[in-house]
Amino acid sequence: MAPRGASPSSGKGRPGSRTTSGGAGRSAAPKSTGGSRGTGGSRGSSAGAPGGSRGGSSAGGSRSAGGSSRSSSGAGRPTGSRQFSSRGAGRTGGVTRPGEAPVRKPEKTLGGEQVEGRQAVRELLIAGRRKVREIWVASDLDENEVIGDIMQLARNERVQLLEVNRRKLEAVARSEAPQGVIAFAAPLPETEFAELIKRRAGRAPFLVAVDGVTDPGNLGALLRCCDGAGVDGVVLPRHRAVHITPTAAKSAAGAIEHVPMAVVGGLPQALIRMKDAGIWIVGLDDASDRGLFEIGDLAKEGVCLVLGAEGAGLSRLVRERCDLIVSIPMRGRLSSLNVSAAAALACYEIARARTN
Repeated sequence: MAPRGASPSSGKGRPGSRTTSGGAGRSAAPKSTGGSRGTGGSRGSSAGAPGGSRGGSSAGGSRSAGGSSRSSSGAGRPTGSRQFSSRGAGRTGGVTRPGEAPVRKPEKTLGGEQVEGRQAVRELLIAGRRKVREIWVASDLDENEVIGDIMQLARNERVQLLEVNRRKLEAVARSEAPQGVIAFAAPLPETEFAELIKRRAGRAPFLVAVDGVTDPGNLGALLRCCDGAGVDGVVLPRHRAVHITPTAAKSAAGAIEHVPMAVVGGLPQALIRMKDAGIWIVGLDDASDRGLFEIGDLAKEGVCLVLGAEGAGLSRLVRERCDLIVSIPMRGRLSSLNVSAAAALACYEIARARTN
């Protein structure tokens, strides 16, 4: 394997970047302080709009309709009323008093508090990694082996079991088919990224990184494949990617309880840290001319398989940080596979090479 090249440039002075001056392409005409609006939807700058229009003097900034006006200066506002501190706060629903700091949204967690589906709930209880507050079971559910296991495990762990009406259970469910069982638990614990990339005696790391996958069903099926292939851990971006929703948990069929997951602020930077730790970065993309089955002995080293979103593929920065890009040979008319199916093939190919 050829040595890695120098890291890509920092991206300063990218073409097409937007400056903060905001002057290009906009009219140089001065804005009116009033900003009156006509009935036709256009904004006018002149005072004294025709009688049928909604307008006002440019100095006052008021909007008249049928003789009544609302001053934009806020005069006459009832005591104790609130106003949006910014347009952004208005769009997101954050309301603050003038002079107050905007309310920050809580940081996004890994999720997993609501687990639906029989297999997923049973694995939640078997793993015992996190506290389970209570479990709902539909009152009309026919008991079978899996339901029997759930009830016995819940009694052993002293987890509250509640029989609820089927309609009530399905109203709370957030997946398409909860199978008559919902568990409410503490959030999934995140694994520290530094711990995930640490080398252990006699075993090179085998990791999977997910780049921009937003479909929870795909993420759940991907995690199930990772568990089956013996992946040591999965790296997820904190933003612009789905985490563990009830649909993802159900699709994973319990794999979320067994596969360590680390959430990172930026995937490109995380890949650089992996390289520094001696881990090879292998991207999976159907645009590559090199096949998946040509990885060879590289699979026996520390390796991270990077999977892109279906359709979009790998993002530019992530692709630039890969040591090798491979594709799955397609013999039919279609050009690509679902990301979870591609993950299954790629993970098991690496697992096969590591056992030989």
